[in-house]
Amino acid sequence: MRKMERGSTVWLSILVLTIAVFAPLQIKAGDDEDEVMKQMITSYSPFPTALETLQKQIKYSFQHIDLLRRAMTHASFSEENNRALSILGTSIIETSISLKYIQNNIDISSKVLNRKIAEISNVETSCSVDGMSLGLHKVVRVSHKTNVTSPAILCGAFRAIFGAIALDTGKSDDATVVFWNVHTGTGGVSAEL
Repeated sequence: MRKMERGSTVWLSILVLTIAVFAPLQIKAGDDEDEVMKQMITSYSPFPTALETLQKQIKYSFQHIDLLRRAMTHASFSEENNRALSILGTSIIETSISLKYIQNNIDISSKVLNRKIAEISNVETSCSVDGMSLGLHKVVRVSHKTNVTSPAILCGAFRAIFGAIALDTGKSDDATVVFWNVHTGTGGVSAEL
């Protein structure tokens, strides 16, 4: 008799746990399995919350949150990753640096301009520092074998944010504004000049 009670208690516990886990999900008959899995993952993952926090930090709300999700996904984690967005973001950052410095001094030498671009977009001293200050090491998804605090990973994710913004709005200018807001904390380049 005691074995039956114990067995019933175990099954009852499993039933209660199952209901507690799946009750918040709004699964309907005929739902696609992939959609159900996506809903399960996003319902119980801290990642969506981290993306919301990141949007508040950079003072930009994505119309297409999947772009930010991809920007915060390293190649070690998924084939759908931030590599292309990082390349686009790098171009946006370097162009915005060039534009700001040339607007300030049309006679700036190419040597000085290249040095300024290198300083502001440097992986070790600037880009990863900006990424760390945003807490990207807590957001970027990497494989368990990958060091998320590596400067290259933080910098790649940081740059990918601006590539994602440009795609989200269809304008690199919007990404440039967000970059300067994040990089200088003032929305301008005056601290750099």
